[in-house]
Amino acid sequence: MRETIKNSLQSKLENLPPAPGVYQFKDASGKVIYVGKAKILKNRVRQYFQSRPSQAKTDAMVTKIADLEIITTDNEIEALILEFNLIKRLKPRYNVLLKDDKTYPYIVITNEPFPRVFPTRKKRSDGSRYFGPYTDVKTMRFALKSIRDIFTIRSCNLTLNENTIKEGKFKVCLDYHIKKCEGPCAGLQTQKDYREMIEQVAKLLNGKTATLEKELRSKMEEYSEKMMFEQAARTRDKMDALSVYNAKQKMAGEEIVDRDVFSVVSEDNDACGMVMKIRDGRVIGKSHFYFGNVLEKPKEEILENLVTNYYLKSDFIPDEIFFPFEMENPESIEKWLAEKKKGKIEITVPKIGDKAKLVHMVEANAMLMLQELKLAKMKREYIAPSLESLKRDLRLNRLPRHIACFDISHIQGTDTVASMVVFKDAKPKKSEYRKYRIRSVSNETGEPDDFLSMREVIHRRFRRLTEEGGEIPDLVVIDGGKGQLSSAVSVFNDLKIEIANPSGESLTDRMKSPNIIGLAKRLEEVFVPNDPDPHTIPKTSSGLKLLQRVRDEAHRFAIEFHRALRSKRTIVSELNDIKGISDASAKKLLIRYGSFEAVREAVMKHEEEFELDMGKRITGALTRYFYEEGDEISDET
Repeated sequence: MRETIKNSLQSKLENLPPAPGVYQFKDASGKVIYVGKAKILKNRVRQYFQSRPSQAKTDAMVTKIADLEIITTDNEIEALILEFNLIKRLKPRYNVLLKDDKTYPYIVITNEPFPRVFPTRKKRSDGSRYFGPYTDVKTMRFALKSIRDIFTIRSCNLTLNENTIKEGKFKVCLDYHIKKCEGPCAGLQTQKDYREMIEQVAKLLNGKTATLEKELRSKMEEYSEKMMFEQAARTRDKMDALSVYNAKQKMAGEEIVDRDVFSVVSEDNDACGMVMKIRDGRVIGKSHFYFGNVLEKPKEEILENLVTNYYLKSDFIPDEIFFPFEMENPESIEKWLAEKKKGKIEITVPKIGDKAKLVHMVEANAMLMLQELKLAKMKREYIAPSLESLKRDLRLNRLPRHIACFDISHIQGTDTVASMVVFKDAKPKKSEYRKYRIRSVSNETGEPDDFLSMREVIHRRFRRLTEEGGEIPDLVVIDGGKGQLSSAVSVFNDLKIEIANPSGESLTDRMKSPNIIGLAKRLEEVFVPNDPDPHTIPKTSSGLKLLQRVRDEAHRFAIEFHRALRSKRTIVSELNDIKGISDASAKKLLIRYGSFEAVREAVMKHEEEFELDMGKRITGALTRYFYEEGDEISDET
């Protein structure tokens, strides 16, 4: 076992039970960094700390493990479900994570006496039936349109039950008159007939169109025999609409079976999993899911994550499931799915023939979706030309995608504040803006000192980043000349943060090597460490325009904060000048009424209400002050 393992952790490892369950690795701060399951916890967990082939990501995780927590389960199935739920809730750093999980819509059949059918992105535990998820919205919309064409499902949101219908609260709408609804709201359709129609909708959504077609044909023949020609014609129209729906579905062979075909592909740190749904031998649709954080993860783990995620959300489980390769432990998944289905299922890995071709086709489609994902990421990660220009103008060793700029603001040393604004990919990241009240505002002579103030704010910010392991900016901009820059550089030296080499040579520790410059407003001169002479950037450079924008934003943010403090101080001081009003009372009044003028108005115009609110002592002091003040003003006038 590794020497880095603490005694407490080693003790837990030695006492692991030989039972199934879930394990959680935690870092020094107590945060869960990995969740896994095991058939035998004792064997599985110990493997991480034994000699094995080197894997950079796994090795990095093991070095961060400070604690271990286990949850034993009765069987592997419980462990499988628990692992999935914990990963979904905790989102551990080193687990395979599903992307965009909440964006996929469903079609829901509501749990009502007269159910409604509509799309939703929220899945509730209210007894309703959900079909999906639909990763392809076009497929979902086509299914909904087909349902509207074939069935007379109500589209209203009325609360229909026996009482509301008997009381005659509702009247039929336009849908009834155009034969899109049978009028259950007015008692023109029984609950039994409506429920039969809903079950037919469920069969269509489950892909059981062959069974549904037989039922409709039988119904049409029954109407014809009874000489109910209008009803027979309407049933015929439903069959025609169903034929159009079936024509959109491709045949996947001659077998009339229900089957799901899985495949996963990965590239770099991203993966795409795809499920092709075959019902009654027809391909009724496919769903794809994106996964992140898959670097160095075995493909079996990605597939298991895909299968678990999919069937936890799907109410329908087919008789056959195709996997693209053998799983490490397929028995637990097969047993879980069989229990969920309440029937037998068969999991196979086709090697040859048409079934293998089907798996390869799903794999090819998954690869296409993965390439689409990577193209979308490239578009999101578009590099602004101004960043390239700034890197070239300043001769930086890397692209300044993360810029932090600091500015000091005060009036003759009073209410000194500092601001930090952050730009990422040339755009302001306002959630990372910070403002500071400066404590060290003067030097030995008692005069305001911008250099001392800059040193303080830089020290406070970067000390916290180093302690918490935060992201160090690519470029630190100091609003000022050589003096302010020297103050900042001295702080980096004190904190042992290495400054990037201005020559452009690569450094070993990228996260602890920020570039730093000072930007003087006069002539827009740029100062760099260890160089007494300023540098100039061409005025036409987009990099200079970006620097100016960053500096101006920091100045604006600092000024706004300074004005707010100065205004608050002025008001509080004026209230404090009143005899009998303490600092605590002044703050209480300011919070309650918002301004000095509002306090004056409340006392002068609503004295009795004010006294009930703030008490006799405060009211008396303010009343005396305001009336005396009024007399003085009158005399002067």
